[in-house]
Formats: sequence, structure tokens, C-alpha cells
Amino acid sequence: MKFPACLCALAAAAGLAGCGTPRSAAPDAAPFLPTPAQFERLFPERLPFYGYEGFAAAVRSMPGFASTGPEALRRREMAAFLGQIAHESDRLRALREYARENWDHYCRSGGGDSCAPGRQYYGRGPIQLSWNYQYRAAGQAIGVDLWSEPDLVATDPKIAWQTALWYWMTQPGPGRMTSHAAIVDGFGFGETTRSINGALECDKPADEAVQRKLARRIGFYREAAALFEVDVGERLAC
Repeated sequence: MKFPACLCALAAAAGLAGCGTPRSAAPDAAPFLPTPAQFERLFPERLPFYGYEGFAAAVRSMPGFASTGPEALRRREMAAFLGQIAHESDRLRALREYARENWDHYCRSGGGDSCAPGRQYYGRGPIQLSWNYQYRAAGQAIGVDLWSEPDLVATDPKIAWQTALWYWMTQPGPGRMTSHAAIVDGFGFGETTRSINGALECDKPADEAVQRKLARRIGFYREAAALFEVDVGERLAC
């Protein structure tokens, strides 16, 4: 929605997009955090590596995440994030990508991209960060050289959570927007899936394996949303 120049200040005060500053750029409250008991209920078999305190500290350090808009919207973003990482990390039971046969398939070279000698950039952490250029960008954002030491995402809990939140907040991936923007600007959970793995999972209604993956993501999201007592909104599929 666009507003005449004379109404931009009023629109901004109301938290509406359309005057050059989307609502997703304006955090206005403390982040919604699940309780330790809720976190444990969602991830009862999680690895000790994925502790609650590290998760909570990372959330508090990420401006805008689960802290934009009214409380219901903050709860919904947290539910969406936890629903997606539940799928990506097998309910926080995976530090590293299970498919070891793919571990050496994530090196993009050319155009300024390269890979450090002897390093592999397969999926690691809560959101299964992948590819050399993603490790480089995430490391630059959080102040760690992940291009040279990608395994820090699977050995340092703080870094692991930071990379997951970095991707959620800043990377559109194969999608049209960041996952954060998809939720707070009302595009729905399906758009977060598009941003995370849309090239492989979206726009394939006849692929039964893909549909099972999408249903699993949505199921985790519904579970978290019910626990946080918030509705899931519209457009759950991508």
C-alpha cells in the first residue's frame, strides 16, 4: 500500500508499510520468547548442544526478530521460526546434514566465490546453513570467519543460533523476501518455506515427496503456534 506524502508520518506511526519503510524494519517491543518448558516440549529429544540459554541469548541479540508489531505477531514469528528449524534440524537432533554423500557438493566457484582448502560447506546448525558463499556472508555479519572454519556452526552453540537468525532476518534465499518479512508483512508461512528451500519444495503440487516435506513443516508450525496460543494465519503452503 502506498500513501500520499502528507500521510507518511501517520502511516509510520500506525506501523504500516508504504512510505519507504516496511513494518518489518521497525522493531517496537521486547522479543517474544517461549519458556524453557515450552522449548523442551517442542524439542524433547534435542541435542544438549542446542540449549535454551544459548537460544534465548541469540534471540535477544537479534534486533527485530519476534519483536515487531503486536504480541500476536511476535508469537507467530517465533512459531514460524521454530517450526522451520524443527524440520531443518530434525527437531534439533542434527548438528550436521545427515546425507554425508552430499557434503562435498556445496562449493560454488567463480564470480568471486571460492572454497577454503579442505573445507566443506554442507548443512550445519538449526537452519542447516549451506554453501560457501552463505558461510562467508554469515560469518561477516556476526564477526567470525566461517569461510575458513565452517564447522564452528556445529561446534559453537552461540554461532549456530546466530547463523540461523541471520538467515531468517536477512536472506531471501530462493524466495522473494526474507522469512522475517514474510511473517511480519503478512505474506504467510509458505513464503518462509520459499525463502529457505523454495527451489526444491515450492510450486510442485504433483510431487508427493515434496508435499510430505511441506506438510511436515506446516505441522511443526501448527504445533508451535498452538503452544504459543496464536493462530497460524493464511497461506501456509508455498
